[in-house]
Amino acid sequence: MAERRVQELRATPFGRLLVAHVVLIAGDTLVTIALAGSLFFSISPHAARGRVALYLALTMAPFAVIAPLLGPLLDRGGARRAMVVVSGLGRAVVCLLMANDLKSLLLFPEAFAVLVLSKGYSIAKSALVPAAVAEDRELVGANSRLALAAIAVGLVASVPGIAVLKLVGARWVLRLAAVVFVGGGLAAFGISSGRATEKTGRGTDPDLRTAGIVLAASAMALLRGSVGFLTFLLAFALRHSHAPSWWFGLVLAASMAGSLIGTASAPRLRRLVPEERILLGALVLVTVVGLFASRAGGRPWAAGMAAAVAIAATAGKLAFDSLVQRDAPDAARGRSFARFETRFQLSWVVGALIPVVVPVPSRLGYLVLAVVALFAAASYVAGRRAVRRAPPAPA
Repeated sequence: MAERRVQELRATPFGRLLVAHVVLIAGDTLVTIALAGSLFFSISPHAARGRVALYLALTMAPFAVIAPLLGPLLDRGGARRAMVVVSGLGRAVVCLLMANDLKSLLLFPEAFAVLVLSKGYSIAKSALVPAAVAEDRELVGANSRLALAAIAVGLVASVPGIAVLKLVGARWVLRLAAVVFVGGGLAAFGISSGRATEKTGRGTDPDLRTAGIVLAASAMALLRGSVGFLTFLLAFALRHSHAPSWWFGLVLAASMAGSLIGTASAPRLRRLVPEERILLGALVLVTVVGLFASRAGGRPWAAGMAAAVAIAATAGKLAFDSLVQRDAPDAARGRSFARFETRFQLSWVVGALIPVVVPVPSRLGYLVLAVVALFAAASYVAGRRAVRRAPPAPA
């Protein structure tokens, strides 16, 4: 019965995309395990700040390639499927090189190549989703299923990854990842390369749809910045308070649980309200929990904030992706995702740099998050009202 359901799933355009997605995510998980090192926990808090700041700057580097080069390329016929294939097979080759260069300076440009290929795949995948579903209202559900599958396969793949790491070392984890990436690249040949029929965006004017996407992107950028800010705010706060190691695990578990809740709840919310209201609700959630946490303080509220921000960011991102897939012209969808992902990553880095460069008390940090989210929610509501009231553009 299970085999029959798998065969039925693979017979659909979305099913073929899902198969390639889970295999490639498994490869990413193995690479992360192989390269996990002593960036943060093995050095002093003061030394960690400089090292983390350098790391944050480096995370922006792949987007310097993706936004101007890969974005426009992905809008050419058949290029999106080709990008998925190339990202899988390319990462397989690079993983084999990395396995031989773990103690060499060549590891850094090779890791950069993996990041570029991974981000290129992510953008291509987002641009392919509309062609894999029948209706706009299925977009949030499709994005949610892809995200849930990524979380599940990440947990599953971590088991053999950690086992191989402990038994024979990081080199063999990278070689295992290379095999997995080959499988993902081959599976990508089955992805539909056909373009979806151009959507009309519920009959709205194209200028209004573009303005709606820009407003949503601004709100989502503040949410992504909040994730970066909270991540390092809590990391340094727990370290400076000499919290037991299990508190780090508890906060991480709360964040993972929040991501699961956000991913699972987004499709259900979409049946009740449109994507724009899901994004607004995400901002309101951060505001409310941030205000309570700033008054109460304490480590339990650290876990509560981690869960709330994860719920908001995950549900908000699913809603935003669906909004772009619904309203952005198909001929510009690749470059749209490339541009927005660059903006979101920059927001994450800027948010993360604040507690790295300037020590911020946790309760003050929670209050900052609440105020920023409140400002974003108010601006989003006001902007949407202004867009709806604006006269139509002259023909």
